[in-house]
Amino acid sequence: MHPGPDPRPDFPAGFFSRADETPDGLFYRPQRLVTHIDDRAIAAVGDLYAELGIDGDAGRPVRVLDLMSSWVSHFRTPPAELVVLGMNAAELAANPAATARVVHDLNADPRLPLPDADVDAVVCCVSVDYLIRPVEVLADVARVLRPGGVLAVTFSNRCFPTKAVRGWLLTPEGERGALVAELVRRAGGFGEPAVALRTPPGFGDPLWAVTAVRS
Repeated sequence: MHPGPDPRPDFPAGFFSRADETPDGLFYRPQRLVTHIDDRAIAAVGDLYAELGIDGDAGRPVRVLDLMSSWVSHFRTPPAELVVLGMNAAELAANPAATARVVHDLNADPRLPLPDADVDAVVCCVSVDYLIRPVEVLADVARVLRPGGVLAVTFSNRCFPTKAVRGWLLTPEGERGALVAELVRRAGGFGEPAVALRTPPGFGDPLWAVTAVRS
């Protein structure tokens, strides 16, 4: 058992509020079978997963949880087991890499419906900015990860602005990696997170990654 979320003072009032506070189930009910980052950013996600040894080329069976997932998970080679958790059942059903599908609203209930030490890795791609209780979610990520398991949070500069939390929108683009790293620290149960820009400067969507290892 990890010690749980860090009790340090909270973020400013309203940091995790949103312009649209209607139930997320209404917003995510329509199918959106599109990608939310461009091809080079998608490739950077796949490269990261391969470097972390959590895809199908890892040389061993790997069980991965894809948080806030959809119809594509951006692995170059899917892992042996991929649990996709998201808001839209039809989108999850269309994900060809998935071996298990869970419809679950993390903003309504930040606890993951998985047992302790269940997965080797947890990934969250271009979705962390929508979490209204991210520290609680990440604390539960630590619970479901096996010791030595990997967390990989990736994000770009696109979002649904009415559903992204205000603190994310007010944080300068280049400082959002530090924000995510602080959320991971406050969750507890992880080593020091690493922040990296995974795409080279130039035209196209940037892709940042925050990674950490379950202690």
